[in-house]
Amino acid sequence: MRALRISAVVLVILVAVFVAVDRVAVYVAESQVEDRVKVPGAQIGSTDVSIKGFPFLTQVAGSSLDEVDVSIEGIETHAAGRSLRISTMDAELRDVHLTDGFSGATATRATGTAVISYADLTEAASDGVAVEYGGKGKVKVTGTVDILGHPITRSVLSTVTLVDGHTVRVHADKVPGEGVPGLEKLVREKTDFEREVGGLPNGLKLEKIQPTADGLEISVTGTDVRLSG
Repeated sequence: MRALRISAVVLVILVAVFVAVDRVAVYVAESQVEDRVKVPGAQIGSTDVSIKGFPFLTQVAGSSLDEVDVSIEGIETHAAGRSLRISTMDAELRDVHLTDGFSGATATRATGTAVISYADLTEAASDGVAVEYGGKGKVKVTGTVDILGHPITRSVLSTVTLVDGHTVRVHADKVPGEGVPGLEKLVREKTDFEREVGGLPNGLKLEKIQPTADGLEISVTGTDVRLSG
């Protein structure tokens, strides 16, 4: 009986040591991955990586991770000569297959959310234009147009849509002077614009966009999403 108790204690200690080593390994791996995360064609700010599943060491031995959550702040993208900053992007990666250790990986499937703040959307808009939340799933666009030498500032409610799965379109529902030859075009040249969202990892695409009080919320999904490191 005494030998059985000793064996049980030793087993508990070994399990505790294994769990501790496993968790330390996860922490080290997460830190290494955070330093290596890159988004092709874009500059990024800070990253946070959380590797799920237990035990971690056996997953690494098989070069496959069950789940990896990635959060990136400040993705500076450039497309068609214009820049657009994604404020934050959170992605849940499933069935992640590692290549060359942690230097690269491919996720069988991925889901997530990207957010473009109104401050960042204003920076991407036409000069002198401000964009903010307009309520009820709309955005409010404010700009100044010159009419016969007189600057006139107006605000319009606009609908935001995705075009071809990679371009954000802001289009005013109605504008002052609608129907007046030349005037509507003049106003829309300020209030309406399109900006392409570039720099997303290969295999990841935009699915749905929704204006909220915190910014434009974009759903992203993907299969066979390739990540560089």
